Amino acid sequence: MLTKRLIACFDVINGRVTKAVQFQDNIDVAEASEMARKMYEEQIDEIIFFDIMASAEKRMIDIETVKKVAACVFVPFTVGGGIRDVSDMYETLKAGAEKISIDSMAVRNPSIISEGAKEFGSQCIVLSTQVLKTPSMPSGYEVYIDGARTATGLDAIEWIKRGEQLGAGEICVNSIDCDGTLGGYDLNLMRLAEKSVSVPLIASGGAGVPEHLKDVFTQTQTQAAIISSMLYSPRLEKNYSVRELKNYLLENGVNVRPATEI
Repeated sequence: MLTKRLIACFDVINGRVTKAVQFQDNIDVAEASEMARKMYEEQIDEIIFFDIMASAEKRMIDIETVKKVAACVFVPFTVGGGIRDVSDMYETLKAGAEKISIDSMAVRNPSIISEGAKEFGSQCIVLSTQVLKTPSMPSGYEVYIDGARTATGLDAIEWIKRGEQLGAGEICVNSIDCDGTLGGYDLNLMRLAEKSVSVPLIASGGAGVPEHLKDVFTQTQTQAAIISSMLYSPRLEKNYSVRELKNYLLENGVNVRPATEI
């Protein structure tokens, strides 16, 4: 049985981790490298870092903050935001990332997926996609870009299928409807995704209590889940430790890497 992974996701603005609801009204949380160190010490399985303003501001990713975070963690570290070409991927990997997440630029220039996979291997390329329920789409979901600000007219399921064909080794599916709401993942969306692609899927958007993690791992074939709000959202009365979440999942039959005593 494959081990399920818990991922802390950092939405970074000016070197600091923020939290939003449905991609709006970001609240400042902490300096990114400090939060990375804390998550690593708590034995998170992976960290994803998004420079969430880079694409909208049409600039290169914040390399200096990537370097600071990479220096604090020794778990798989994925970085995205403002990645425009293979050269940007190289600079980001050189700064300490292990995987590259591409989102808006992949929609604008799909060949960046295949170019990155050819240069660095499919295991290095994560296709991240923000999707919104849209009844007019064949799947019922539409792809958005630029931090969920811009509709693309692309059907979400057709897009991730194309992403896999182009060479993405992993796909992160983020529900805009559920993002930051703490009401649970969009299980229907993840079921549609798992029927359409064979690469590992990351569920994102909506986790608020441990039961939401159990649901996405036991009711879908999702391999990893983003849990940022549960870990550090100032909107939650209770934040959970990685140990608490892993212990809960193990007690409920979900195969995760145990958090060892320090």
